[in-house]
Amino acid sequence: MTAFQNDIDAAQKLVEQNGSAWNAISPESVARMRAQNRFRTGLEIAQYTADIMRRDMEEYDTDSSAYTQSLGVWHGFIGQQKLISIKKHLKTTNKRYLYLSGWMVAALRSEFGPLPDQSMHEKTAVPALIEELYTFLRQADARELDLLFTQLDEARAAGDETAIEFVQSQIDNYETHVVPIIADIDAGFGNPEATYLLAKKMIEAGACAIQIENQVSDEKQCGHQDGKVTVPHEDFIAKLNAVRYAFLELGIENGIIVARTDSLGAGLTQKLAVTQTPGDLGDQYNSFLDVEEISEVDLGNGDIVIKRDGKLLRPKRLPSNLYQFRPGTGEDRVVLDCITALQNGADLLWIETEKPHVEQIAGMVDRIREAVPNAKLVYNNSPSFNWTLNFRQQAYDQLAEQGTDVAQYDRDRLMSEEYDDTELARLADEKIRSFQRDGAARAGIFHHLITLPTYHTAALSTDNLAKGYFGDEGMLTYVRDVQRAEIRQGIATVKHQNMAGSDIGDNHKEYFAGDAALKAGGKENTMHQFS
Repeated sequence: MTAFQNDIDAAQKLVEQNGSAWNAISPESVARMRAQNRFRTGLEIAQYTADIMRRDMEEYDTDSSAYTQSLGVWHGFIGQQKLISIKKHLKTTNKRYLYLSGWMVAALRSEFGPLPDQSMHEKTAVPALIEELYTFLRQADARELDLLFTQLDEARAAGDETAIEFVQSQIDNYETHVVPIIADIDAGFGNPEATYLLAKKMIEAGACAIQIENQVSDEKQCGHQDGKVTVPHEDFIAKLNAVRYAFLELGIENGIIVARTDSLGAGLTQKLAVTQTPGDLGDQYNSFLDVEEISEVDLGNGDIVIKRDGKLLRPKRLPSNLYQFRPGTGEDRVVLDCITALQNGADLLWIETEKPHVEQIAGMVDRIREAVPNAKLVYNNSPSFNWTLNFRQQAYDQLAEQGTDVAQYDRDRLMSEEYDDTELARLADEKIRSFQRDGAARAGIFHHLITLPTYHTAALSTDNLAKGYFGDEGMLTYVRDVQRAEIRQGIATVKHQNMAGSDIGDNHKEYFAGDAALKAGGKENTMHQFS
């Protein structure tokens, strides 16, 4: 007995219990509508997807080739089309997630208009986007199941038992478009209480994994911008606890916290850490500060000093009232950040780097795994990196180390098109192609994501359309590059009325009004041109 048949039977009993007043209610129609609305609350989604992520994390621990991936999305429709494409081409959504980027929320979803990634956008925009994404993913389920139900009705009308059995098996074994979302809470949008309140909203909307970074909330910067300011570990731990309490309060006991460190590129701190004993966590944080040794007579008005090993040390304070770390301490601070986060409730790590280099990442992860052997990373395959230049330079260095003559290449100009059809470019492209696989195997990267890909694809495709349509080609640009490509590639949006739910609505009207239903999908509907 399948879940679908169980729903039919349950609805049948309910209709019978209510007598003739419910004669117009079709038990199978009820079961179809329930199948199309599997997830009734965001918390159901959060629990379902948390279970998926935990299983995936366990599988990765035994097999590094079982890494996971996502693309950042900024609208429900974009997320929906991504999952539809994954199911169409790869036949399963297994190990494919969604990423919700705070950068894209700021740039594309704020009522202020485009904003930099500095936590200036409305914090409520984040849970609103999570809810929107899952609304569109659930609608993708409803649409695809509706098409299967139509096929089932056609097979029944034709008396084709083989087709009936085949379609019924697809319904019974249906795979949902609903997948985990890793959602960016930035630096928590305020103090730990503010972090807790926002985390609750995000979880209630369906988030099973929340990513939080160790920057100061009111000085927060994009990970690839300058001027980043980190907080002492105790401040960050309080926010990790706030997120965990939010998960536990809402009953998502296996929710995932991704602790991000920006210390590799952050040279500033707003606070000196509280320290009680030599070598404690606060003392370790302060040990990275850029200081000068002074005597009491050197003390100036308002000076702040640290006493360590019997010496007075004055941290260098900037006109902004921030303190700076010593140059070259970034990797050591990253390692300490990551170990501390994992030992205080985080489940996954995020190390924000300045370039995509497997061995650089692996060098830090090796040190982290000395303390936490199963440490795993979420890694940003960032569009802020010039991937072509970075990997051509890595290929150049590799060829040079192997003794290959690289005199024909100018290392500083490797982005040039003149190098596209060269051995070096082919080697670089192969390194890019295998980067995620290599990073998963060597550097402990469980989840690979691209933060802002659909921001760039939207701009690129719009540029191409506008260039031709408003130029000499006119309508040919749209027809050739969009509609004709949609038809030939089987892109579902070519039937945009169906994608927006018109056929679902027609079937509902038939459930509700029977033969009296006024449906939109009749013979005059122009969508039949794409049948």
